[in-house]
Amino acid sequence: MNYTTQMDAAKKGIITKEMKIVSTKENIDIETLREKIALGHIVIPANKNHKSLNPEGIGNGLKTKINVNLGISRDCPNIETELDKAKTAIDMKAEAIMDLSSFGKTEEFRKKLVNMSTSIIGTVPVYDAVGFYDKELKDITEKEFLDVVRKHGENGVDFVTIHAGLNKDTIKTFKKNKRVTNIVSRGGSLIYAWMELNNKENPFYQHYDELLDICVRYDITISLGDALRPGSIADGTDASQIAELMVLGELTKKAWDKNVQIIIEGPGHMKLNEIESNVLLQKKLCHGAPFYVLGPIVTDIAPGYDHITSAIGGALAASHGVDFLCYVTPAEHLRLPTLEDMKEGIIASKIAAHAGDLAKGIENAEKWDLKMSKARQKLDWTEMFNLSIDKEKAKRYRQESVPEHEDSCTMCGKMCSMRNMNRIIEGKNINILRSEN
Repeated sequence: MNYTTQMDAAKKGIITKEMKIVSTKENIDIETLREKIALGHIVIPANKNHKSLNPEGIGNGLKTKINVNLGISRDCPNIETELDKAKTAIDMKAEAIMDLSSFGKTEEFRKKLVNMSTSIIGTVPVYDAVGFYDKELKDITEKEFLDVVRKHGENGVDFVTIHAGLNKDTIKTFKKNKRVTNIVSRGGSLIYAWMELNNKENPFYQHYDELLDICVRYDITISLGDALRPGSIADGTDASQIAELMVLGELTKKAWDKNVQIIIEGPGHMKLNEIESNVLLQKKLCHGAPFYVLGPIVTDIAPGYDHITSAIGGALAASHGVDFLCYVTPAEHLRLPTLEDMKEGIIASKIAAHAGDLAKGIENAEKWDLKMSKARQKLDWTEMFNLSIDKEKAKRYRQESVPEHEDSCTMCGKMCSMRNMNRIIEGKNINILRSEN
């Protein structure tokens, strides 16, 4: 029985090899998985041309996944540096990598990335258009925008961010409702500028059916971008954001009618107390499609520490049902991240994802914590290192400050609660000032 996309297969009752892999990884019943893919509540981004892919599922009932952003820019055009980052991200088990390249030999970099990557690969085709055609933004045609998506599909990209919800109607809402930070989405600002300069409708909205046909050909998952996401606490959950979200819900159903898988992108910057309502709104207005958030960043005052502000928001968002977290590094708002920035961002995002999985009751999530707690009770340092989300850092901290007694650390010494409770329970004496016999 033939099929065009993972969603098409699921609707036809076909179990694909990608579904089998995800079922095993997630320990989810294969029929339950297939049904949720058919409904659009789970996606498996898997371009037919991405031969090295180790598939992952994103969506309802699955572990929260994380995405790493990287790519070359005009100021930092070194392809090898970005490939080294990609290799490290894969080694650190990031489920997805987005190539946000916006300058130079983007296709050369993208092909190398797809060929080497077992992780899901995503892109934002509009970033590539100016360099690809060597034309100013205003002069790019509607067809050329679509052709860039086609090229990314040929290259094996698994999902593409498309800002199709920014149309003439949502722009009217934006213009009526003043914002502090206007449009902070890079792709959204480019589409907005093109529309204003040419006095035309968004080509991705105008030609959405043709875009879907391209996606069907390669089985590209569309990540419907939030062009009007809030870029500051002051703009969180405003009229522009919600107006666009309603359009994304309509576009989701159109995509599902053509068996194209959909992810919905979300904010952005918002207060902690707005996160739960935002998740509920997205899930309701977009019919249960997987939700992908940048952060959310829960305060604007911490440049250099935005991996922390986003991890706080990401953990809460994941606990309320967000399926996919886009990592944020300490370099957010400041510069292109270094390799070390990227590592910190990955660890922070993985912590947030796991914290969310614990709250959601994802199967086996709590077992990891239980193993760590048992290792701590036994003062089994080797096991603690092996279970750590950042094994090397945990080992280094231990080695940098060696205690007098192996069954303690240099913070508590012989006052260590674990050590003393173990000794008392075993019927042994505790001598804090003197050596034990």
